[in-house]
Amino acid sequence: MSESMIGYAGRRVLVAGAGVAGAASARALIAEGAEVAVVDRADSAALGQLRAAGARVVVGAGLDLLGEVTDVVLSPGFAPHHPLAVAATSSGLDVYSEPELAWRLRGPGAAQWLAVTGTNGKTTTTTMLAAILTAAGKRTAALGNIGEPLVFAATDESAAYDVLAVELSSFQLHWSSLLAPQAGAMLNLADDHLDWHGGFDAYAGAKTAVWRSAPAGGVAVGNLDDPRVAAMLSRVEGPRVGFTLAEPAPGQFGVVDGFLVHDGVELTSVDQIRPPGAHNVANALAAAALARAYGVDAAAVHAGLAGYVPQAHRNAHVTTVGGVAYIDDSKATNPHAALASLTAYPRVVWIAGGQLKGVDVADLVAAVANRLAGAVLLGVDRAEVATALARHAPAVPVVEVARADDGAMADVVRAAASLATPGDTVLLAPAAASLDMFASYAKRGEAFAAAVRSLEISHS
Repeated sequence: MSESMIGYAGRRVLVAGAGVAGAASARALIAEGAEVAVVDRADSAALGQLRAAGARVVVGAGLDLLGEVTDVVLSPGFAPHHPLAVAATSSGLDVYSEPELAWRLRGPGAAQWLAVTGTNGKTTTTTMLAAILTAAGKRTAALGNIGEPLVFAATDESAAYDVLAVELSSFQLHWSSLLAPQAGAMLNLADDHLDWHGGFDAYAGAKTAVWRSAPAGGVAVGNLDDPRVAAMLSRVEGPRVGFTLAEPAPGQFGVVDGFLVHDGVELTSVDQIRPPGAHNVANALAAAALARAYGVDAAAVHAGLAGYVPQAHRNAHVTTVGGVAYIDDSKATNPHAALASLTAYPRVVWIAGGQLKGVDVADLVAAVANRLAGAVLLGVDRAEVATALARHAPAVPVVEVARADDGAMADVVRAAASLATPGDTVLLAPAAASLDMFASYAKRGEAFAAAVRSLEISHS
């Protein structure tokens, strides 16, 4: 048992959800001596394992448990308007997320946190940061919204991390109050998860929690090329560092003559940044700013970025068939991410659709209409994309694939191939989430890559 920042021995805690975050939270709390109840909508093997570990398990809504606890740890699926969340907050209970719990469980000499949030680019930036920290000789890991839950790092004394690269979603930050990374970066802000937060202002407000430590001497890092982020950063009390794709002012991170620079020091060349694209140069600048805020030298920044291996399903070239390149950017789960991907190629057959999460795609379609050689649409909200295409790109041929079974992606890829000519790019950048048809964006990307390889075999 660790000596945590907040003692949990004998404390009564309700953990809502038995998924990865919930199960990890419950186990960590049990280890700390808390009395833990876990509630989920349906019985499962995970609940059975938690029962065996000493948790009280309840299948159902869990509202009747709120009178017996002081704390509620919510899994990411519990939006502020969820009945359990509403009841818990209305009752004055302490309600928070798994990363907030991990922060509270940190013991003396715990690893420092360098955190990343934003609408897009979080995982790329966080793993770039971890690569830089590793190159600097630090014991580190990329955790949070990726990798293993943060509570494991907070309570596993054998890990002995120096510093953690932490990805934080708006969901996780919304349910936080004490969590205050030494340095936090906001990459960008665009409409996303509006259904969960209830509106853009609430979404953006949740993101600002990544800068919570700035008034106490932490460092707030922000994208000066994003007007919303730049405006919010300007209002932060405490140390602030901006990054830009333009030539930077003193103290800022930016680009000069094809090199990423900081205060006149070249960090690495733009050509070395992978995956390619201006948005990933911005991600690299953010990672560099966080690392430098921690005290990492320029040589380690260069080495970390030079050796960085990109995550899957992010602007990944699958193969070229008949002179047409096939690119998997399944991680482009909202219009902002899709725009960055679409503008990286001059002529595109666009594969789009899925769950739009309450976000309008009209502005995206209008912005890229002159690049589109065709579009193939799939998923539950494909009609909304079709409507935007009919309005803003009426001359672009559009194919809708209605089926949603395992063979759907093969039909999608064949349709895209029929619309493409040599020199075109067939780009999976859905601008939507995947759960209407696939277990995750990764599974969607894997299905695309498999369909493309089958197409390649048929052409060989």
